Formats: sequence, C-alpha cells, structure tokens
Amino acid sequence: MSPVLEAARPRPEITILTLNRPDKLNALSYELVEALHSALDDIAADNACRVVVITGAGRGFCSGLDLSAPNPDEAGAGTEFPRSGMRWQERIADLTAKIHRLRQPVIAAVNGVAYGGGLGIVAACDLRIASPSARFCTQFIKLGLGGCDIGVSYTLPRIIGAGAAFDMILTARPVDADEALRWGLVTRVTESVTDDAVQIAETLCGYGKFGLESTKQVLWANLEASSLEAALHLENRSQILASTSGEMREAAAKVLRKN
Repeated sequence: MSPVLEAARPRPEITILTLNRPDKLNALSYELVEALHSALDDIAADNACRVVVITGAGRGFCSGLDLSAPNPDEAGAGTEFPRSGMRWQERIADLTAKIHRLRQPVIAAVNGVAYGGGLGIVAACDLRIASPSARFCTQFIKLGLGGCDIGVSYTLPRIIGAGAAFDMILTARPVDADEALRWGLVTRVTESVTDDAVQIAETLCGYGKFGLESTKQVLWANLEASSLEAALHLENRSQILASTSGEMREAAAKVLRKN
C-alpha cells in the first residue's frame, strides 16, 4: 500500500481506507489517485471484504485536487495539454464511478473538509456520516471551472434533491455538518466518526452477504426506475434470487431463536 493511502482491516470483512496526506488536507495528488484506484480494484476482487469505510487522516477528509500539481506529467501518458488534462480529469472522475460500482457498501466517515473531488468521493459512497467539524463544498466554479464535476451533478440531486444541489453547485458555498444533516447529505453527526462508521459496518456484516450486495444494487438501480412496477419487478427478482442462496433460511432461523 502507498504511504499516501493506509488500509486497515479491523476484522476480515471490513476495510478502512484512510487518505494519508494530512499536511495537504488529503488533497488528491497523482500518487493518491493511483493508490485509490489500486485499492478499490483489490477490494472489488476481495470476497472476504463486505463493507468499506473511507476517511481522511488529520483535520480533513479531502480538500480536492492538489493545486500545487494540477496537471501532473504522469497523468497525461505522454500527451500534450489539453489532452493530458482531459486524461487526468477522467482518471480522477473514474474514482467515483469505481466506488459506485463496488458490490460492497461504502461508508464515508467525513472528519473535516470535503471539497471539490473530496465531495465527489463522499457523494459516491452509499452512506455518509460526519464529525461536527465537517465542511462540504463543490468548489469547482470558484476555480473558473464548470460547477458540475466528479459526478456531483448526478449524485447530489439524488441524495439531497435538485433544489439543495443547485444551491451547493451554483453558489459553491461551504455547508457545515448541521446543514448537511438537515439536507440528508449525511445521516448522523458524531464526535467519533470513524468508530461509528465501523460500528455501522459491523451491523451490515451481520446480514447475509447476498442480501447486502443485492440491496445496494437494487437501491441504486431503482433510483433510475421508470415506474413503481419496474421497481417492484427488480425487487421481486432480487428476493427470489436471495431465497435460493440459503441465507434467507439462516436469517429467519436466527430471528426465530431470538424470539
């Protein structure tokens, strides 16, 4: 694992990825982006890992692109600007798609600023919790860029609704933890954000593997469903497949024993 990204396994089923550039508020450098891609690829192929937690070292989650090296030579693969810049942009943006595609639920434990690309990573996760010091900002439009970047024009409206998303993206104003909680961008604010994220992960690990993975897939797929009937069809298909896995019978027996 790269020194700019730490991976920990508090138990075999849970992976904690910690962005580790605290002196830069975990800004996205070429090395960090590549380390994240590699780690996410490994997790996608890891049948033991069932839940992922992403957090940041020090005072921040991720402050966005490292502006001290906004277009690193390595990212361009030998091409010249602007093609090199487009390749670098696509490489960063692909992180959010990769998080979204993981079969494992991903929890963002936001311990400080989540700006620009950092917000994009947070919004791509399935669950988000925050410390009281967390701050969220799209940032892009302040840098002379379009306000829609790193997937936020897709993810934010689905998480907080179009009105709040327009507010965040067009004004690029910082949103504190309390406002993020009111909007539903995060579901809880806690002083022990990483510990609580791990507790949530442990709860999820108590459910059947197939059921957990299919629930994530159905939830995201049905955000795009054309009708209630289409959503019900996908839910029913998922439940039928789950019933054949044997996990449903085991879970039902466990509930009966408790009662």
